[in-house]
Amino acid sequence: MRLLQPRTCCLTLVDDIVAERQNGIHAAFFKGIAGEWRVRVKDYIDHGGSPEHVASWPDIDARKSTFHNLYASAGRGSAHGDVIEALRDHELDLCPACGEPGVPNTLDHYLPKGKYPHFAIVPVNLVPMCDACQAKKLEKTGDADHPRFFIHPYFDVFSIPRIVDLVITPPFETPTFVLRPHPDLQPAEWTLVDVHLRELDIPTRYVSFFRSEYRRLIRNVSKLRTTGQAVQPSLEGFREGAAYPTRNSWQHVFYSAVLENPNFIEFLDEGELPPFP
Repeated sequence: MRLLQPRTCCLTLVDDIVAERQNGIHAAFFKGIAGEWRVRVKDYIDHGGSPEHVASWPDIDARKSTFHNLYASAGRGSAHGDVIEALRDHELDLCPACGEPGVPNTLDHYLPKGKYPHFAIVPVNLVPMCDACQAKKLEKTGDADHPRFFIHPYFDVFSIPRIVDLVITPPFETPTFVLRPHPDLQPAEWTLVDVHLRELDIPTRYVSFFRSEYRRLIRNVSKLRTTGQAVQPSLEGFREGAAYPTRNSWQHVFYSAVLENPNFIEFLDEGELPPFP
């Protein structure tokens, strides 16, 4: 899911943090790195956070904990504390990284703070994420084959709005499915989405949701047929209801797959539906 970038100017925040520490024990350290820190944050923004193009900063490895403590001890009223609190105070009801329903209750460091401690409190590096995604992502960024594993919700823009595709295959009484990048994506986009799905283990995690949503579908269709209501227009309503805030929500992907499969629609209209309580 594409997210609006945080309102706080990242470069101004760096200046404010350095200024706040000029009366503390780390004053000399922050004053000494202020210029380069600013340059590196701008480089992050200019390259959309891509680990392929954003370098680490070995010279500050000995001071990682200083940056980590900024994040861990972001007190209310401090420049970065108020920013982090605002990022946590979102109204999302699904995870931007995977589309699964539920409030994402953690902030993920897109570039991990272990390797990139200087981005630990940079707003565009902090992304709401569900626990399941964070447990899969950990400190990963990329490898030799794929320098970038993950979609960046603040920067990546795709050529089509729905980047995930679901293919449902018969027998429709006991269907199976494949979750994949949408075939209409551009080649580079398709590769990024494919790696993102793989590294966050989204297809495996989708299994239980698919089973539950399929049972719910059959129960709803049974009621529609019993009351003489048309199946397809009702399902289109379900799909449109799930299109906000993103067409990559798990429900929208599911109902799109149903409606784009004429054989499945025929089964729902006329087939013998499996019994579900």
